[in-house]
Amino acid sequence: MKVVASWSGGKDSCYAYYLATQQGHQVLSLLTMMMSEEKSNFHMIPTGILDAQAEAMGVPLIKKETSAATYEADFKAALTEGKAMGAEGLVTGDIYEVAGHEEGWLERVCKEVGLITVKPLWMGDTKQIYLDYLKTGFKATVVRTNKTMSLDWLGRVLDCKFYDDILALGDVDACGEGGEYHTVITDGPNFKTKIELLQTEKHRLENGFGYMEIKKWKVIPK
Repeated sequence: MKVVASWSGGKDSCYAYYLATQQGHQVLSLLTMMMSEEKSNFHMIPTGILDAQAEAMGVPLIKKETSAATYEADFKAALTEGKAMGAEGLVTGDIYEVAGHEEGWLERVCKEVGLITVKPLWMGDTKQIYLDYLKTGFKATVVRTNKTMSLDWLGRVLDCKFYDDILALGDVDACGEGGEYHTVITDGPNFKTKIELLQTEKHRLENGFGYMEIKKWKVIPK
């Protein structure tokens, strides 16, 4: 069916988008919730990189600025916009329930808007999801970490070595489903161009979370 794909710019949303297209769904647009005009919500990915990702995949991108207080209303407004484009469903990279919301939040919101949820990764084994994701050829780099992870994890590319190192910690989910880390996608099998990160800077934010600021990047032909 025709769908909008929720797009954080990271690995889970990208992998879910990819699987949805493999299943035959037609993605009309990507949807990114923004914390400001300059950066995406929570992942804090620069808007220019989000644009470059969408262009690399040849899919339009809807960006909706929001805040914690207005998130649900803003999200529903964006979904309504997608529905007006002809979308029948919403693709998300959710594996478990959406953090910070009541159980079944996404289904409730989508039902109220009149969309069906499509969740290709839902309730999957996160170790297997990680390994299957690697086989696709996507390239993801860590841009956010939680309070317990050292800043050394920022900037690391997700590969087999990353997988072994994450599991060696013992209490960190392979896909970061406990909020341990978040990523930015820079290349993939459905990308016509790739993104190269040229200049970055690591920060410990006031809330204790780690953040890799992407200061310069460029788009490279493939």
